[in-house]
Parts: sequence; C-alpha cells; structure tokens
Amino acid sequence: MNISEIKDLLAQFDASTLREFSYKNNGEELSLSKNQTSSVVGAPVAPTVEVVAPAPQAPAAPAVAPAPAVETASASAEDVVAPASAAEGDVVESPLVGVAYLSSAPDKPAFISVGDTVKKGQTLLIVEAMKVMNEVPAPKDGVITEILVTNEEVVDYGKGLVRIK
Repeated sequence: MNISEIKDLLAQFDASTLREFSYKNNGEELSLSKNQTSSVVGAPVAPTVEVVAPAPQAPAAPAVAPAPAVETASASAEDVVAPASAAEGDVVESPLVGVAYLSSAPDKPAFISVGDTVKKGQTLLIVEAMKVMNEVPAPKDGVITEILVTNEEVVDYGKGLVRIK
C-alpha cells in the first residue's frame, strides 16, 4: 500500500461512522481507530505512523459529561434526607457500553419509574450499542427504588442503571 492509498483510506475512514478499521494484506497491516486512545498504523518493515482521534470526538464527550454532573449535583442536594431509602435494593448493572434510553421512543412513556413494581424479565431500559437496541430485563420481581441514569446517558459496562428492592 503506498502513501497515497493510505491518505485516501484515512480520509474515507475519517468521514465514515466507523469507530475502528483493520486491514491486512501480504504482510502489511493497517489499523485505524477513532477511539480516544491512539492507534498504530504501519507495516512490519515500514516505520509506524500514529493516528490521533479526530477533533469531532472531543466535543462529543464534554457535551454528554456536564449534563449528568449537573443532575448529580442537584440530585444529591435533594436526596440529603432520603439516601437510605434510595440506596435500598440490588443494583442492575449495564451489560455493555452504550447509550441508555429510558423509553422505546422519544414520544413514548418511560419503561419504568421510581415506585413501579416490575416482574422478572420485564424491560427496564434499552442500551444502544453499535446501532443495536439491547433491552435490559429485570433480574427479579421487585419495586424500582432508584433510577441511576438519565435518558441518553452514555454508560460503561458494569455501571449501575437502576435499583430493585
């Protein structure tokens, strides 16, 4: 692969919605990533080139981060009296990294709210990962004591989503 082909491929990758791309051919290897960590691009005999995540990635993270911080601050101020009741129950954790949605569509009601009684297997919320909507079911019968995420919040694997008592 010559440098012109690599530049063309980089431009196409940058314009695409792909997050990662790998190419191997006759001992040449090319790996591209738009994730926040850097990737190494190169061939075994050629020097490596470092590709840094594009600028559009940086604004996306801060745009999401301040909203939960503001809501967390206001929630903690309101919950000064009620943390004991809110902390009761088992935490349902996110099974994967993605975006949490509390309803099936923006104009639809939320799947659950605090105080709702749920049955084992009932959908609590949806976590979208790579354009796939993954339903998060209730692991047991119980009552929702706390919803730990906001709508369209980016969640990591293992992050607490809701509490069920």
